[in-house]
Amino acid sequence: MAIKENLETIAVKSILGYVTKDPEKNFPRLVEWFDRFDRKGTLKAQRDTIREIVNDKDNNWYRLIMSCCKDIDPGVRDRLFENFIINGSLLGYQKQLENMEKYHCNIPWAILMDPTSACNLHCTGCWAAEYGNHMNLTYEEMDDIVNQGVALGTYIYLFTGGEPLVRKKDIIRLCEEHPDCVFSTFTNGTLIDEAFADEILRVKNFMPAISIEGFEEATDSRRGDGTYQKIIRAMSILKERKLPFGISCCYTSANAEVIASEEYFDQMIEMGAKFAWFFTYMPVGKGAVTELMATAQQREMMYHKIREYRKTKPLFTVDFWNDGEYVGGCVAGGRRYLHINANGDIEPCAFVHYSDSNIREKTLLDAYRSSLFMGYHDNQPWNENLLRSCPVLDNPGRLTEIVEKAGAKSTDYQNLESAKEFSDKCVEKAEKWAPVAERLWRESGKGATEDPEEKANQVNHYCGTCRKCAGQSR
Repeated sequence: MAIKENLETIAVKSILGYVTKDPEKNFPRLVEWFDRFDRKGTLKAQRDTIREIVNDKDNNWYRLIMSCCKDIDPGVRDRLFENFIINGSLLGYQKQLENMEKYHCNIPWAILMDPTSACNLHCTGCWAAEYGNHMNLTYEEMDDIVNQGVALGTYIYLFTGGEPLVRKKDIIRLCEEHPDCVFSTFTNGTLIDEAFADEILRVKNFMPAISIEGFEEATDSRRGDGTYQKIIRAMSILKERKLPFGISCCYTSANAEVIASEEYFDQMIEMGAKFAWFFTYMPVGKGAVTELMATAQQREMMYHKIREYRKTKPLFTVDFWNDGEYVGGCVAGGRRYLHINANGDIEPCAFVHYSDSNIREKTLLDAYRSSLFMGYHDNQPWNENLLRSCPVLDNPGRLTEIVEKAGAKSTDYQNLESAKEFSDKCVEKAEKWAPVAERLWRESGKGATEDPEEKANQVNHYCGTCRKCAGQSR
């Protein structure tokens, strides 16, 4: 297996090098290569998407890919392409599937971990504030997490906190020690300076995702005066060095309309952002401001706007609450990712602060096979309507069931909150979102129809990885 993987890696690197030398001329060859190497057909959907892009040069996705090829430092571009495509998508995903079958549990595509609970800001509504500022993972612990993850097929690592860049040196060291992995971080951006950007350029396998809440007024109101200008400066520094970065956006009742605006998208693209992660505000912790939760109408607006911009804007976007239909529902619990906090607690999700495993006491594989994570494994998807994919916000009570059954503990050490208390705060929003989600699901052609004949002929969703789809073929 190792020899075959090495030969494939050499071949893929050669092809990627060929493509990036003249991307406009050679990009179509990538499709032919992708078809040849995906022998098991596990990436058919991705291959079909690439084929569509290649055949339409006016497509916004084609423009984004060309921008990534031309506007990113060649060394950084090549390293990230290799790590994403070869390790993360081909070799890594095959290894994940093999281990899922072997161990009968979820194996994540990505691991999110907190180097520290410390932060230089104190943002309104931030779930990380519940952790306090006294916890840290050692470098050795983070290195061990990466080693364990790679052994199981995980090559993508993301940092949050706290503010991860409080630990700049250790993050860069991890990038150096694991050149075959991709590292990214959710950061407030205020600690990105020229010296750190030069280090990113040197290691070549790190991409920041900068948190920004809209324009200056919205960002500063949540993150503190002057934060927006520091973010803009950080983006400028990264763009000058041709370094790829993205944005992380939390939409709330206060800023959803701004974040959904075309003006906002266009400005982020102009600043140099290549990707954008969208989250809805979650009332994590007893001190959470529930009034900031987005309304059903605002969530539907984000649903439509992001889909509209995906067709026109050269920016890769993911909405972690409204994109369940593309990934078979909730991605937490190790199905696509998990979260390890700065105390070593292994949690199903960055917004689900309950754990029955700690990295200082168990291996990653032990955690994946623990009662809490098997609860996720055995119950996903949480709802047949994949626009209601979350076990907390969309299906209150589902999280409570598995947390109580597993005997998992709260990891909000400042002010313990039970899973029921957390879920209860989401009941009203869930009730108001349900009819909207059902209508959108039906309108998309995926939901149940009232016509008996059409209902009988309706094609069920297929994601390839959820419990419902296990054992099915395309």
